[in-house]
Amino acid sequence: MSEATEEATVRRGSRRAKYLTILAVVIGAGLVLLAATQPWFSVVLTAAGGHAGALVVQGSAAAPALTALALAGLALAAALAIAGPVFRIVLAVLGLLLGASVLISSFTAISNPVQAASSAITSATGVSGDASVARLVARVDTQVWPAVAVAGGIVLLLAAVAVIVTGRLWPGASKRYEARFEDQNGANAAEVFAAQDAVDTADAATIPADDDTEARAVAESGDAGAANAPAKPLERDQAIDSWDELSRGEDPTR
Repeated sequence: MSEATEEATVRRGSRRAKYLTILAVVIGAGLVLLAATQPWFSVVLTAAGGHAGALVVQGSAAAPALTALALAGLALAAALAIAGPVFRIVLAVLGLLLGASVLISSFTAISNPVQAASSAITSATGVSGDASVARLVARVDTQVWPAVAVAGGIVLLLAAVAVIVTGRLWPGASKRYEARFEDQNGANAAEVFAAQDAVDTADAATIPADDDTEARAVAESGDAGAANAPAKPLERDQAIDSWDELSRGEDPTR
């Protein structure tokens, strides 16, 4: 395998690792967001509760922080797509915190479903206080969605670890995010100016040393002409100005 082929293979592998990791972050955050909108517990109250049938407790009520954590995970995925190598590590640490927070919120609700459902029970019965609410609960049935939230938190943790391990190999952001100034031929203006300065310096170096008076006159006249000559905007800037004048109802040809 040639060196160019090997380099291309490594580049494809790093690009694939980047996209798969970002996809994992999106999937983890999506699972958490989906779980937060689904029923977690079905609470059966005693006769004293005065509520007929089972009381359904949504994930957003059992673990209120999950919705915000899921949205933060989606924002994290978008930031990873354009982040540089150093900022990726910062985002990976944030991803670890998000995943850990999802797991803590989920396990807290699973370990004490009566406490997690207390707000819903209070809204349905008007009874408040942990002891009073607990006396009203006859049975609590746990649904599958808390496990889905836990799975989403684990995916976020694994994706954050993948960013730490492979992030330094990821390709950089597209050049569309870089500010570029080009001339009418599409060349970078900074490169054009640098090349022109090099040519001017080389021309000045070829002037004979015994003709200092003429050289100074040429240099002074060139400097004066450059100082007095009006700055010529690039053709693209002129086109933009013309469009702006047309938008204002002015005639750009006057």
